Amino acid sequence: MSIVKLNNRGIKDVTALGSITGLGNLTFIKKLTASSSGTLSFVDGASSVVLDNTYKEYLFTFNNIHPASNSSLGFKASINGGSAYGIATTTSAVMAEQGEGSDDSFLGYRTSQDHAEDTGLIKIGESYGTDNDQSGSGFMHLFNPSSTTFVKNFIAQNHSCHPSDYTDHAFVGGYINTTSAVNAIQFAMTTGNIDAGDICLYGIK
Repeated sequence: MSIVKLNNRGIKDVTALGSITGLGNLTFIKKLTASSSGTLSFVDGASSVVLDNTYKEYLFTFNNIHPASNSSLGFKASINGGSAYGIATTTSAVMAEQGEGSDDSFLGYRTSQDHAEDTGLIKIGESYGTDNDQSGSGFMHLFNPSSTTFVKNFIAQNHSCHPSDYTDHAFVGGYINTTSAVNAIQFAMTTGNIDAGDICLYGIK
């Protein structure tokens, strides 16, 4: 691998770095497509879903999530195969916003997006609009959910087109506060259904 350094006159230097290896493999596991869906659930062992110690890290991707009502995307975790959802979870969040064609902008810590040992829906994406051209996309990494020693850390980034016509980018991190193995994750909107969009699950090792 090489890095090509440029300046305003063109190529300046080429630096050889050698090959990059050992970054792990990304394995597609399952895709769920919303159609006026109240929830989308990934349950280990059900419908070809793997969410166990096969992988130390799992990646969820969100593609053009469109809500039925102006609302935010969130998730709940389960330790009993989806029989019950809602494990105490703590998060912090930073938001970046910019209005369409205006100087209205914001960057900072968003306390309203925080959760402190919350067993309800954990928000990871803020304010998705319902206009035909509005949606949200992003991802969430869940680390070592099958651990019976540590809490379950996660990080997420999600971008949405806000109902009031501005770009809204959420940076969220936190942990599911259990030392039991997490074996199911359920996604939903804070209000109403997921009208359309895809959520995909990948394993990384």
